[in-house]
Amino acid sequence: MNEEVSRSVVLMSAIEHADHERRILTDEDRQYASRSANELAQWQAAEKGEAISPETFLEKRAEQVLKKVAERHPGFSRLLGGRYRWTMLGVAMPLIALISGFAIDRIADPHRVDLLSAPLLLILAWNVFTYVALLVWPFIPALKSRVPYAGMLSSLSTGRLSLPRKLPATLTAAATQFGEEWTRLSMPLALARFKRYVHFSAALFALGAVLSLYARGLLSQYRTGWESTFLNAEQLHALLSFIFAPAMLIFPLQGFSIADVRALEGTHSLSPADGARWVHLYAATLFLIVIVPRLALSLLARHKERKLARHFPIDLTQPYYRKLTSKIGKSETAVLRVLPYSFTIDETRDKNLLIVAQMLLGDNSRVMLRPSTAYGESPHDAMNALKSDSADAALTVVLFNLNATPENENHGAFLDLLAGTFKGRPLALIDESAYLERVGGQTGGDQRIRERIALWTQFCELHQTVAVVVNLLNPLARAEDIERGLTARSRA
Repeated sequence: MNEEVSRSVVLMSAIEHADHERRILTDEDRQYASRSANELAQWQAAEKGEAISPETFLEKRAEQVLKKVAERHPGFSRLLGGRYRWTMLGVAMPLIALISGFAIDRIADPHRVDLLSAPLLLILAWNVFTYVALLVWPFIPALKSRVPYAGMLSSLSTGRLSLPRKLPATLTAAATQFGEEWTRLSMPLALARFKRYVHFSAALFALGAVLSLYARGLLSQYRTGWESTFLNAEQLHALLSFIFAPAMLIFPLQGFSIADVRALEGTHSLSPADGARWVHLYAATLFLIVIVPRLALSLLARHKERKLARHFPIDLTQPYYRKLTSKIGKSETAVLRVLPYSFTIDETRDKNLLIVAQMLLGDNSRVMLRPSTAYGESPHDAMNALKSDSADAALTVVLFNLNATPENENHGAFLDLLAGTFKGRPLALIDESAYLERVGGQTGGDQRIRERIALWTQFCELHQTVAVVVNLLNPLARAEDIERGLTARSRA
């Protein structure tokens, strides 16, 4: 999927995750969107003679969902934009850089070419420093993981997300969630795009300085000279020879001797030819040291930007996308790997785990039930046994019994090791069925159940785990809890 399609898909995901109470989109709306998307994707695939891809299905479904939301809440359509900020920056930054470079009077004084031009030396020094920083940055661990200008890039990617005051709270929450998720996903693309603008602007700044040199030389006669408190003619000759060496090596430019430099000290040459010599040296040096490398870096950033914009990095193996794409009949079977802890699963609960898997991963899913880890057993043994699994799991969860009381040294250690073994925030299923059978009919039983669920939820949160209460004797009774758990995990 490209950037624009991905933006719509992520926004669709944010809306559906925030709208778990079905106040914005009913179940009928969602089912209609899936059916329509399936039909449109089939029609498009038939025209091309190809199979339906999950990407095409999600694109069509996002169009249906966002169209429906925009019809009911027109102000929400503002989130569909976003590229205009980048377009404005891409025009304004290079233009300002070109004008600023042209307006540098200190490089091209109307009547003087200064051999020790501070602006020229600063331009060269700053660009050389930038090249060194770009080479060193990846090798410094403290800097490697940092994203420069992260706040500004986030603002450019999502803006302030200003929405009408009367927008429902659900859509406001969706906008916030979308902003966080899109910022995270689009950061590599935003950084590549910003680098392209910066490098291109730096090249135009130097080009503006070069144009200024020649434009003023056409209208006035340059006088050449230099003054310094600390440098003598020999030292200045060595410095200028070093700076202008690349230009004199590449281009057939007139060189200079120590005598030439000494003759200009504290005086002003009236020879137009002599002034032209130094203008050509300045211009060629800026061209080689600044303009060419910066344009090359800009092209490299552009290549990366186009690659990311055309193939935006969305992980379609996430449960939300797997659940949707399973309905087109083209996605692979999603595997839910279940790790019971001190919990023996009977036949009925085993069968109902498949229903839970379909709620989590979609209709095209199956369950991989691992042997139960005994109470007090080392969790490392269970994790090591996973290495022998022949199939990759779309989602790995740990299954606890609400009957048990959570303990840090046992249940907590198991969750901590699970978090360190798999990517993403772990998901813990807490089966209430046995505890409900035991205390549900007693006086105060409902209160005890709520307290035990709150205890497990807080315990899992302390161990950076999302707790989802399920009922393996009646899975549909906890369907909303499962969806809320998926939402919380995707936002973690």
